[in-house]
Amino acid sequence: MPLDDALRARIVASVDEGFDAQIAFAQDLIRFPSTRGNEAGVQDFVQAALEARGYAVERFAMDRAALAKHPGAGRWDEGHSEAPIVVATHRPRRETGRSLILQSHVDVVPAGPARMWTHPPFDPVIEGDWLYGRGGADMKVGAAANIFVLDALRRVGLQPAARVHVQSVVEEESTGDGALMTHLKGYKADAVLIPEPEEEMLVRANVGVIWFKVEVAGKPVHVREMGAGANAIDAAYRVIGALRGLEAEWNARKAGRPHFENEAHPINLNIGRIEGGDWASSVPCRCRLDCRVSIYPGVRAQDAAAEIEARVAAFAARDPYLAANPPAVIFNGFFAEGYVLEPGSEAEATLARAHESVTGEKLKSFMTAGYLDARVHALYDRVPALCYGHRSENIHGFDERASIASIRRVTKAMALFVADWCGVESA
Repeated sequence: MPLDDALRARIVASVDEGFDAQIAFAQDLIRFPSTRGNEAGVQDFVQAALEARGYAVERFAMDRAALAKHPGAGRWDEGHSEAPIVVATHRPRRETGRSLILQSHVDVVPAGPARMWTHPPFDPVIEGDWLYGRGGADMKVGAAANIFVLDALRRVGLQPAARVHVQSVVEEESTGDGALMTHLKGYKADAVLIPEPEEEMLVRANVGVIWFKVEVAGKPVHVREMGAGANAIDAAYRVIGALRGLEAEWNARKAGRPHFENEAHPINLNIGRIEGGDWASSVPCRCRLDCRVSIYPGVRAQDAAAEIEARVAAFAARDPYLAANPPAVIFNGFFAEGYVLEPGSEAEATLARAHESVTGEKLKSFMTAGYLDARVHALYDRVPALCYGHRSENIHGFDERASIASIRRVTKAMALFVADWCGVESA
């Protein structure tokens, strides 16, 4: 049953009461430079905060063998994080409501050159309405909100009348294996809410993502005799051209896909890193491309990977040099399928009520062409996975920042959603 006006007002006022502490907590999270493989410190901090609130906390490691058996797991390589995953559980005295997972990730992408930032990337400065810092918008302010919405209920003497898991994961930016590990450990609920930076909208559809490397060998000689050698970097650029052709074909397949057919370019291939050669006066003997490409929901990662391999092999067979020296394609990260959140669930209706109560506007939905951990819960738990969060700018770029006014609105909507979805009992 929807919340009455008086209770909604009390919960919203409680969010306001604790909001300064919530932003300070988010700033503490941002100060941890938790790039891939370096997340243990911030997970220690999150665990201590959850234990101090009296929740039952489980901390567990990545299970490489278990992940390898699952079709949705990323490909493990030497860069894979082995930082722990932290899950806190609230259990009511009497379970009368619907259970919920509140999930966030604490891994962040590299900051790049500090000189390109207005403020140091891990110095969470506030200017006007903006909270700056790498990983703040994506998504440490969401991680803070997951904890502080439950705090807001406690301040008015209430707690969820259902089981709630607060999940802090890693590897969201690289494989999605952190969220998948919570699934493999048996954590499941009637709905999931992930407060990613989604412009105060609900994600209706989300692409899958594949990471892969292409390794090209050359024939090194002195540049004065370069006609007798083979430049691996030049050859790699020719492979990129073939991959761009595949990207164009995949974009043409948007026809008939309702969440994608009106997008100009829903499928994006990114050449994220190129490394090759040893010496300016030597024809390079090697070149490696690090690539990321998206795939439509319903397309299996295995099928898309096979198409990538086949395209590179077919191009190499026609290339005078590569025919005798075929490139290697190595999958080394995301191997994830996309998902569609079908409308009509009670969880979505509950979030829509909460959003409209706070903002006075109807909840909008959209397609986002990036990876989201919601795919784990949508595809493998088959429960409503709601990705909804604050407004932001420059995520994964310089001067990443989150709107403080938006964080406040979203936290209020989240608190109302939790109270309505789970029900409440006396704390």
